[in-house]
Amino acid sequence: MISIGELADSQLREQHSAVSLWDKDAAFIDAHAAEVELLVTTARIGCSAETMGRFPRLRGICSWGAGYDTIDVAAARARGIPVSNTPGVLDGCVADMAWALLLASARRVAEGDQYVRDGKWVRLGEFPLGLRVSGKRLGIVGMGHIGQAIARRGVGFDMDVRYTGRSAKPDLPHTFMPDLTELADWADFLVLACVGGASTFHIVNAEVLKALGPQGIVVNIARGTVIDQAALIDALIHRTIAGAGLDVLEGEPGAPEAMRQLPNVVFTPHMASATTDTRIDMQRCVVANVEQFLSTGSMLNPI
Repeated sequence: MISIGELADSQLREQHSAVSLWDKDAAFIDAHAAEVELLVTTARIGCSAETMGRFPRLRGICSWGAGYDTIDVAAARARGIPVSNTPGVLDGCVADMAWALLLASARRVAEGDQYVRDGKWVRLGEFPLGLRVSGKRLGIVGMGHIGQAIARRGVGFDMDVRYTGRSAKPDLPHTFMPDLTELADWADFLVLACVGGASTFHIVNAEVLKALGPQGIVVNIARGTVIDQAALIDALIHRTIAGAGLDVLEGEPGAPEAMRQLPNVVFTPHMASATTDTRIDMQRCVVANVEQFLSTGSMLNPI
């Protein structure tokens, strides 16, 4: 078990006699490995095939967070081990952050804040112009629950919304574009809301960024590995795109020096779901999955 928050940790300890493993040494874990039937982890820590292999009676894995690229789901399925995550409860918060980054990038909010703090605001009208958002074209990569929440907000800004992903969703009113580069060429704003992992590694490459163009902005609330970071830095330096709003980075935590010096990037430290309300809901969702599994052997939110 990995700590997922004070509320959930206490409930799991008091109601289900959960044992924390993050503060135990290897000898303790090996001595009690055969007693472990359910693991609780987080999207940040995940669960590798090697970790699963240490627990011969493991029957389930409950994870805190929507992402599961850090969990070897294939290895779990091969052993018949169900895996759950906490989708739904964080969709709105993450979509809000995507929009915060989109608006901050387009309207140069971080630059404007620093401009005022540095005492440079001495005359009206001298700060550089930004980009309008309303009525523009919004491309979304990944139209799961979070992507759909982002799209709904885009409709509220009178935007034309199109998307790409593994397959079209005929029940949605938005146009599906199977080719990512074509979507980027069409879009004014490209928001990444897809899964991480090998299937999406560096799918936003130099070609996609070039297609997005010098008036385009990319926003990433997915995983840092979705973007070829070297290509992104080059595009930002040479202004082949207008800017970027990034909640996640490849190799995080921290940002490369070359990126930190660029005025056309807005960063947040992987905090898209980081509100008190949502984090409590996520903890409750983990506990609910644990209780469902212990009582029925199934998960409320299986992957």
